[in-house]
Amino acid sequence: MVNQNALASIPKLDLSDFLSNDTALKTRFIQDLGKAYEDIGFVAIRNHGVDAMLLDQLYADVKAFFALPETVKIKYDDTAGGGQRGYTGFGKEHAKDRNAGDLKEFWHFGQYAPESDPLYSFYPANKTVTDVPRFNESGKAIYQALEHCGVQILRAIALHLNLQEDYFDDKVRCGNSILRPIHYPPITGEPKDAIRAGEHEDINLITLLVGASADGLEVLDRSGSWVAVTEVENHIVVNVGDMLQRLTNDRLKSTTHRVVNPPRELWNTPRYSIPFFLHPRPETRLDCLPSCIDQTHPKKYADCSANEFLMERLREIGLIK
Repeated sequence: MVNQNALASIPKLDLSDFLSNDTALKTRFIQDLGKAYEDIGFVAIRNHGVDAMLLDQLYADVKAFFALPETVKIKYDDTAGGGQRGYTGFGKEHAKDRNAGDLKEFWHFGQYAPESDPLYSFYPANKTVTDVPRFNESGKAIYQALEHCGVQILRAIALHLNLQEDYFDDKVRCGNSILRPIHYPPITGEPKDAIRAGEHEDINLITLLVGASADGLEVLDRSGSWVAVTEVENHIVVNVGDMLQRLTNDRLKSTTHRVVNPPRELWNTPRYSIPFFLHPRPETRLDCLPSCIDQTHPKKYADCSANEFLMERLREIGLIK
């Protein structure tokens, strides 16, 4: 069942409250964010610091790239590298436990680590698109803006968990984060059991989604109903991923979501979306926090690193063998 009127139930928070010098506003933000992530798993954030003109520029560049002929886009393919950077073609990724490929193609911008960081040689280089002016420039600008915003949200999460405010700072500095512009092309034939993106949870700590060009995103709430999420104007939708759920021993909830096909009369409508998947550094431990383990909540997950968990999940969704 889909609840079409659930937007009102999405907590809408103002990041400037957390960043203010007003202790009461900051405390309320932390409480509201924590409650939302324990109960629902997602929030909408305004005053997030991402420049609207830069975002519009990136959407324009993304649309221009995906409009290129397949013979041009394939020059930027990184299938052999597990799709970590560059272009991944239509239908190559699928949700965990599904065989049908999702009805989408996408691009990956990765971390811009300085040469002084040991991870500089670990991460693959970003691919340079020569066929669309400003593509790489606008992608990098939005990547870094969303990364900065994500760090602020993680600081609020840390305080909610009674950790030091900067607990996550060094763990996500030059983390293995991904900005993923996605194109869901018009549907030209009966899709059978394939949908634009099958139901899944994200792998990472938190995901930040800035707008989308059409409806289709649905989130599964705790009652088992699908919530239709349209763009919340001037807000970023931020959800919890599996790494944070694992780290907190399920105290914070990873959000199950999907992108459904539009009604038949809108099959000719493409959809674009640009999520940012905030990952920690590969060596970061995801062992359950001791403060989240007690007799009522025994430890649920085996110890592992962020990179070990990521590789396991990439195999499950078909990006690496």
